[in-house]
Order: sequence, then structure tokens, then C-alpha cells
Amino acid sequence: MSRSATSSVTSKIIVYLVLIVCAIPVVFPLYYAFVGGIMTPGDLASYPPKLLPTAIDLGNFTSALDTIPLARQYLNSAIQTGIVTICQLLSSVLAAYAFAFLRMWAKTAMFALFMVTLMVPWEAIILPNYLLISDLGLTKGPLTYLGLTLPFLAHAFGTFLLRQSFLQFPVEVRDAAVMDGCGHLRFLWRILLPLSKPAIAAVGVYVFMTTWNQYFWPLILGNDDQYKTLQIGVSMLNDAESSSPTLILAGVTLALIPTLALVIFGQRFIIRGLTAGAVK
Repeated sequence: MSRSATSSVTSKIIVYLVLIVCAIPVVFPLYYAFVGGIMTPGDLASYPPKLLPTAIDLGNFTSALDTIPLARQYLNSAIQTGIVTICQLLSSVLAAYAFAFLRMWAKTAMFALFMVTLMVPWEAIILPNYLLISDLGLTKGPLTYLGLTLPFLAHAFGTFLLRQSFLQFPVEVRDAAVMDGCGHLRFLWRILLPLSKPAIAAVGVYVFMTTWNQYFWPLILGNDDQYKTLQIGVSMLNDAESSSPTLILAGVTLALIPTLALVIFGQRFIIRGLTAGAVK
């Protein structure tokens, strides 16, 4: 083996070792949440802490589901996340298309004003949002679903990301489609969207994860345990009279499964989507 090849192999080994060391603080909490969820209370309370369970106790998950209405709260989170993700994708696609392809007066200024909304902290508008939702009566019964989703049906980040992706679309293809009599909606649905799947998937993954992990808004909005979300349910496990660390970790594991699976299987879409407008 030549000296350059040996040097290349050595540098790769060093890079991988550094990456492994950096990954340990990130991966270990996830690992311990999953392992702690199947441990017995004795294993979890042992000192020094055990990294592997001596016995697998799947009853922690059923106990967590029986302690509070966690299954219903799981469904609430799924409904909230599904509605917000679909609506944000729809609004972001249409707004990005308008900013990228339509001719409008002061389009650049309007887009800049649109992006300014990203600089407004959520803490500054949460009180007006709550007062509005409360005045509309969207904090009781099934109407709570509307209250949970209404303030998040549109967001500037998805519009910005998709606009940058749409700007990379060949103008010649767009002109050819127009010459063939292709209207805006047909061009968007038949040509543009199929070629922009990575960017759309990246926006969808981002919206899903941020909505699924919401805590403060569902906390102040939900008055009925039947309409609280999963993140609130996990915190309720800590306040329950029969709470134990194994039950809490079991609930955390249930909350982690959708987002972890989405990151693992959607990672390539996230990377391709976030870098879609980086090179022109």
C-alpha cells in the first residue's frame, strides 16, 4: 500500500472516531430512554446505573397507557400533527409558487415582509393567539382540535425553502409548458411538484417534528385530559401518584418512536431539500 493510500485510510479512521465520540452524547439519551422503558424498577434504581436490563419488562408500556389516557393523547397528537403538516405544505407550495413564478407588483418587497415574520418570537404572539382562540370558543370539546392547529396552518420557513427550490427549476421547461397551454395548477401538479419531492419532503419532515414536539401551546390550551397531546401526557406521568421512572421512560419512548423513525427514513430528503437552493 502506498504512503498516500495509508494516509487516506488513517485520516478516515480519525474522522470516524471523532464522529463516534461526538455522536455518543446525542445517541446515549435516546438509547437510555428505550432501555429504561423496558427495565424493571430495581434495575433502573440500581447503583451504579445499569446500561443493559437484566430482565425485560414490557408491562411498563401497558402501565403507562393505563395510568393516563395516553392512547387518546397519542391520537390527539397524530390529528394535530397531520392537520398542521398538510395545511403548511399546501400553503407553502402555493405561496412559494407565487413568489417564484408569478409576476406581481413589489414581489420582492412582499417576500421580504413575508420573511420578517420569521423574526417574530413565538412568545410575543402566544398571548394574542390564546385570547383569540379562547374568544372563539376553541378550547372545549372537539373544537380543541381547531384551537391546536389554527395558529400553525401557515409558516414562512416552508415558503422560503420551497421558493429557493422552485427558483432552480429550468425556465425553458416552464416556458415550454406555457407554450403548450399548460396552466398554473396543471404545471404545478404535473411537472413542478414531482421534480421537487426532496424539498417538499424536507418541509414535511420539519413541520411534522416541530408540531409533534409542541408542548407549551397544548399545555395552556387543553383543559380536558381527553384532548391533551402526547407531550402533555408524558409530563402527566411524572405528576401521577403512582409515577415511577420506568413509566416515564416508557411514555418518552412512545413519544420518540414517530419522530425517530421519520428522521431515520427521511434523512436523505432533509439533506437534499435543505441544500436544494444552495447551488445555482
